[in-house]
Amino acid sequence: MLILGLETSCDETGVALYDTGRGLLAHALFSQVDIHVEYGGVVPELASRDHVRKALPLLRQVLDDAGCSPQDLDGIAYTAGPGLVGALMVGATLAQSLAWAWGIPALGVHHMEGHLLAPMLEEERPEFPFVALLVSGGHTQLVRVDGIGEYRLLGESLDDAAGEAFDKAAKMLGLPYPGGPHIARLAESGDPGRFDFPRPMINRPGLDFSFSGLKTFTLNTVNDCRRDSGLTQQDKCDIARAFEEAVVATLVIKCRRALEQEGLPTLVIAGGVSANRNLRGRLQTALAKIGARVFYPAPEFCTDNGAMIAYAGAQRLHAGQQDTPTATVRPRWPMEELPPLAAVREVC
Repeated sequence: MLILGLETSCDETGVALYDTGRGLLAHALFSQVDIHVEYGGVVPELASRDHVRKALPLLRQVLDDAGCSPQDLDGIAYTAGPGLVGALMVGATLAQSLAWAWGIPALGVHHMEGHLLAPMLEEERPEFPFVALLVSGGHTQLVRVDGIGEYRLLGESLDDAAGEAFDKAAKMLGLPYPGGPHIARLAESGDPGRFDFPRPMINRPGLDFSFSGLKTFTLNTVNDCRRDSGLTQQDKCDIARAFEEAVVATLVIKCRRALEQEGLPTLVIAGGVSANRNLRGRLQTALAKIGARVFYPAPEFCTDNGAMIAYAGAQRLHAGQQDTPTATVRPRWPMEELPPLAAVREVC
């Protein structure tokens, strides 16, 4: 099956073509970061309007790059949620309209299932069952995965997601949006021994996360530096280093705890924060000590992208699932509500 994937859940327009026999044929992405940076975060109305402008040109580009035409397609997958409702509606209405015009099925895909399955785009893939850490701007979750659609939530953030915490810490330091990459760059020049930030909730039982206290600690440290001698560039580097270390250590501890609790040797980590090099290195080292392995998507597929939607949609369309011809989106959508696809446990 040849599936067109459309991703428009937030501030990135992604389009891709995935073939269940040949793999990923082509993909293209337009990021709206330059549009939203002056506002310090995503402006939903601006995001929706830019998806309208960019989706069709990217679609034409991907078809041309793959040497395909609409007549070659067997289905269209689009992000139906969770996400910004206006942005989701752009992708949903476009996908349903094209599916009707071309006489092929369309299917709304869960955004986080797309992230969870993104490592399957790589040559070396994890085998079910495994534990997944989904860590992005809007989500921080630990999930047990027994197959496609067979998900059990183990723990999640009780307040801000890790990606949101990075954005807010960056704003405290006067860094632009999105904050994660800027924090990581500053942290490389930070003194690891100067500040010791708390690791939230690691001494409590369970697998939930909380980053609100860490944000408050960061703000207090920034204010202390300002009062002492003004916030210098080295202060910013040292605070960024301590903040990143605290988030990474917390995620690593909870991932190891989840694997031990579930008795599984495999961790999948996906979402924008999974591109953090410090997190990848620390997880690799920590899990090696307990004989576990960690799998990631390629860096280009860590953030929102059409390839993960095309892949996830291909698995479900291949199993016979499809939508009615109505553009329905779900800004909030628990992943545990997805139907299991035992028939495609061995993914294409």
